[in-house]
Amino acid sequence: MGSGEKPPSAGTAAANDVTPKPGSIIITTQDAAEFKPTRDFFLAFLALCTLNLALAFDATSLGVALPAISTALGGTAIEAFWSGTSFLLASTVLQPTFASLSSIFGRKGMIYVACVFFAAGSLLAALAGDFTVLIAGRTVQGVGGGGLIAITEIVVTDLVPLRFRGQWMSLLSVVWSIGTVTGPLIGAGFAEKVSWRWIFYINLPIIGVGTVFIVLFLHQTRIPGDLATKLRRFDYAGSLLFTASVTAFLFGLTTGGVMYPWASFRVLLPLLLGPAGMVAFMAWELRGAAEPLISRGIFNNRDMIVSYVMVVCHGAILWSLLYFLVLYYQAVKFYSPITSAVAVLPQTLTVAPGGLAVGLIVAKTGHYRWSLWTGWVLTTFGAGILLLLGPQTTVVQWIWINIPIGLGCGMLYPAVILSIQAACAPALNGQAAAFFSFLRGLGQSVGVATSGVIFQNVFKQKLQGLGAFAALADAYSRDATIVVGVINAMPDGADKTDLVQAYSDSLRMVWVSILAFAATGLMLGSLVKGYSLDSEHVTEQGLSNRAINNAERNAEAGTKPPRI
Repeated sequence: MGSGEKPPSAGTAAANDVTPKPGSIIITTQDAAEFKPTRDFFLAFLALCTLNLALAFDATSLGVALPAISTALGGTAIEAFWSGTSFLLASTVLQPTFASLSSIFGRKGMIYVACVFFAAGSLLAALAGDFTVLIAGRTVQGVGGGGLIAITEIVVTDLVPLRFRGQWMSLLSVVWSIGTVTGPLIGAGFAEKVSWRWIFYINLPIIGVGTVFIVLFLHQTRIPGDLATKLRRFDYAGSLLFTASVTAFLFGLTTGGVMYPWASFRVLLPLLLGPAGMVAFMAWELRGAAEPLISRGIFNNRDMIVSYVMVVCHGAILWSLLYFLVLYYQAVKFYSPITSAVAVLPQTLTVAPGGLAVGLIVAKTGHYRWSLWTGWVLTTFGAGILLLLGPQTTVVQWIWINIPIGLGCGMLYPAVILSIQAACAPALNGQAAAFFSFLRGLGQSVGVATSGVIFQNVFKQKLQGLGAFAALADAYSRDATIVVGVINAMPDGADKTDLVQAYSDSLRMVWVSILAFAATGLMLGSLVKGYSLDSEHVTEQGLSNRAINNAERNAEAGTKPPRI
């Protein structure tokens, strides 16, 4: 196989006894290697890309507009914090539930449900007259957004054999890159020139077009069974335990040091209840669930476990970088929201080419470990040179400083999911994709929370050493965004210079935390031994065609799934 990557052998997760469900399509290794996208496939993929574009716009456009929204609605820093956190929490915790429901009721039906939630939340947020309504809208949006993120990646797994999957996953990352690049510009433009409400209104036509495309172009195999049978299949207890446990843990993680002190019972109790609930969830999944929410088969070997940890590190790096890099440009370089959105382009514009290159090369060669190693080396190097950023950094310097980490993070998008799915039994690739999506969201929360705590502690210590700001150290350190306005409103002078330097020094420790995540990923990437990408393609919900219709009839007759 070359590069040390080998076919699955006895005793590995990829070859374990995971029997495809009745009605599944099994495409042989030889036929999977000759995969040729059809017109129907391209149209279905276009539908998925349209939905992801709306999600990418929404994920990146709000942050730059929060000061304007806070002013318009008379919100506090805590309310502004929850307008972003509510979306992240809701989108993360419900992804496994959406994935499980899509396996029972069908991907297409659950995409419709997710689209309704996302559109309803967007409308509610756009019409909000206060932050309570805005946060409610963002929460509803998050439910739909999380569902769409998870199901989109599962559908790609349904439609594309493993050998070529990275290529199409990387195209989705291109769509996300486009949204990441244009989202902050759109958000800042609407907030400064039109109205912040259009940040949410613009989601409606995009999600509407995407839904129409899904109706017209995404035709997957029907899941057999009546409604009552499908309702009985769902793991209600598992879903409740998992959602409640992860919600508790993320609530404690994201509110600690922001809403409540870390020593407060309001933080410590959820941080303790979350892991305890996860232990109960795992016990239920292993012994009580007839059809588990998350199959234990997706944790069957070292490559999978190592790759899941890498996903968390990758998510932590990306979102910490996007969040704090904007603050660097606004607080240390004194850039406006629009200019700050432009300034992150060296990082965001390089993500897509990195991912696309990996997808194309892997599809051609069948080898993926090189992309893990190269991606983590670039990411670690890029995180290290972030330490060079400071008040005196020139434009040319910060442009070149941001390119390596952008390329590295882009390469890791398809590389990590290929590492997971190559080591996984083909019949469980969809579940592995859903868990990958959940862990990426978890990593975002962990990264921003960890970086935020580091920034708070360092910034507070720096301010306590500055006589002019010692009395304000606690208040300023709680919210990095408030200080941006304070700095920009100050006249030039020694106090302003000291405050900017303290802010820059505190951000330097955030870059150190990003470097630590990257170094961890680099170390873990070296442990991946690799598996062949030339494997059977097993799916219950491929694109509808004659072979799949035959599979449905075979399933209803109780015969074995066809090999085509």
